[in-house]
Amino acid sequence: MTEPRVWSVTQVNRAVRAMLEDTVESLWVSGEVANWTRARSGHCYFSLKDEQAQLRCVMFKAAAASLPADPEEGTTVRALGGLTLYEARGEYQLVVRRLEAEGAEGLWRQAFERLRAKLEVEGLLAPERKRALPRFPEAVGVVTSLVGAALADILTVIRRRAPWTRVIVRGARVQGEGAGEEVAEAIQALGGSGLVEVLIVARGGGSLEDLWAFNEEVVARAIVACPVPVISAVGHEVDVTISDLVADVRAPTPSAGAETAVKDGEGLGEALEISRTRMSGALRAIASRRREVLGLHRSQLRQSGVGLVRPRRELVDRVGDRMEAAMRGLATLKRARLSEVAGKMDVLSPLATLRRGYALPQDAEGRILRTVGAFAEGDHFALRVSDGTVPCEVQGGS
Repeated sequence: MTEPRVWSVTQVNRAVRAMLEDTVESLWVSGEVANWTRARSGHCYFSLKDEQAQLRCVMFKAAAASLPADPEEGTTVRALGGLTLYEARGEYQLVVRRLEAEGAEGLWRQAFERLRAKLEVEGLLAPERKRALPRFPEAVGVVTSLVGAALADILTVIRRRAPWTRVIVRGARVQGEGAGEEVAEAIQALGGSGLVEVLIVARGGGSLEDLWAFNEEVVARAIVACPVPVISAVGHEVDVTISDLVADVRAPTPSAGAETAVKDGEGLGEALEISRTRMSGALRAIASRRREVLGLHRSQLRQSGVGLVRPRRELVDRVGDRMEAAMRGLATLKRARLSEVAGKMDVLSPLATLRRGYALPQDAEGRILRTVGAFAEGDHFALRVSDGTVPCEVQGGS
């Protein structure tokens, strides 16, 4: 007899794993979610159960990244994956590649309602938070895909309605993993650039899953924080996204978003005519009020002027009389003092001496001849008396 083959535990588990993976094709499994755990690595571990049994499941990081949100405990879902055996524990499990909640739009709708309720509690959906759009913006910003039809529709509408408007576009992926982060970064960059007065966030239609980038919290927060008003123009008319709910204005399509952002030429002409009429009426009213005020002031000035001038005139007359009397008194005092000084000067003057009978001999230069030696025979000199001079000649000495 031959010895029986003895298998190790590892060999058994490996064989069972190979059998499961080779013989059982991918399958959909329906059940309720239990014990959902998202590990730090990004892998998700949970169980699917019904009334009689449960099945261990794992959803690795790459597949789990496509989930809009983690399913809640007890949510009925269907999972697509393949059976395998976790050799280290000898437990077979379903490796899930796709997970959907049963019912319309499943997990996507659950995640949408969860985020909507959160933002509503914060007041970010309140109508009073919404800002008014500029009436005639000179520059409009657009955040959308550079290769989609939405951008072409927006540019066509703006060129037709307001060709003078400057359009600045910031491209971003609008679908797929990481699209939400790109859209949020584009909103932050373009909205905060100071180059635009209003921002259009847009993409074409699609399923809730296709539009999911505009249902992500990071995009909602970027719209709320944008310094300029935001128009959300995502999907078709029936599509409603979180971006629509938090934006200042919701447009049903990208084309409608462009129409909302800019007024057409006819509308501008009507606005200018209305403004002209209002300004003309306002100017006439202002001019009329000014005339009335000026007339009132003129009458008041005329009435108050007489009362103001008469006392002023009397005061001036009184002051003038006082000044005239003061000047007369000052002049009399000055004349008296001048006479007094003149008398004193006259007493001291040499002319006064001459009037008393004295005379002064002076040579031709007007020098006074004080001694006998100053006179030589034949010299001519003048003898100064009180009322003039007398010419003299020296004829002989004594």
